[in-house]
Amino acid sequence: MAERVLIAEDDHDIIEILTLYLSGAGYEVEAVHDGQEAIDALKERGAAVVLVDLMMPNMNGFDFIKEARTFSGVPIVVVSARDQSADKVLGLDLGADGYITKPFDPAEVLAYVRAMIRRCGAEQTDSPAAAASTLRVGDIELDTEQLVVRKRGEAVALTASEFKIVMRMMLSPGRVFTKAQLYEAVSGEVYDEGTDSIMVHISNIRAKLEDDPSHPQIIETIRGLGYRFGQ
Repeated sequence: MAERVLIAEDDHDIIEILTLYLSGAGYEVEAVHDGQEAIDALKERGAAVVLVDLMMPNMNGFDFIKEARTFSGVPIVVVSARDQSADKVLGLDLGADGYITKPFDPAEVLAYVRAMIRRCGAEQTDSPAAAASTLRVGDIELDTEQLVVRKRGEAVALTASEFKIVMRMMLSPGRVFTKAQLYEAVSGEVYDEGTDSIMVHISNIRAKLEDDPSHPQIIETIRGLGYRFGQ
């Protein structure tokens, strides 16, 4: 069965070109024209990846991301003409997994979709610890089959990038990971300039997992080195 890509975009020309490339690559494509329609489609039919514009009627892209993250960890990629750093940081902060600026090369978007689907389906399969169906560190457990993180038995909604970071760290509890290492775990690439996004992801994970995010006990900052999950 073909993977479904949901496009939330109010520009018909962009929808047409993205649909052409994605459907040609074998993906099932559904296009909607505002954030509220995208929320409804995601709840009713799901998606493997969501491509979302920021400036849309009824519900903009930022509000869509915020709402979607209350019930789904689907990979979300922003595709927007807004290229300011503040917009990119806000998108990540709200729960987006990537950001592509317009004008864009459709082949690049296709490659991004492929990468997101591939990475979500191949989480650290080369690690012996990954063979366990459930990883546990303190009150946190991660089900590697259902791809769910729970705190004291309650499911926690994480984005795809946040899930990758948590899984990577839980596979080696007590180990210190640099921001560059965590960035590589998320993107599959070594790119030091992208490590600032890891700080945003760590902050978001702490907000979801820590009892008191201002005094983190689960993910500890090791000054000058990076982060450590558990002891």
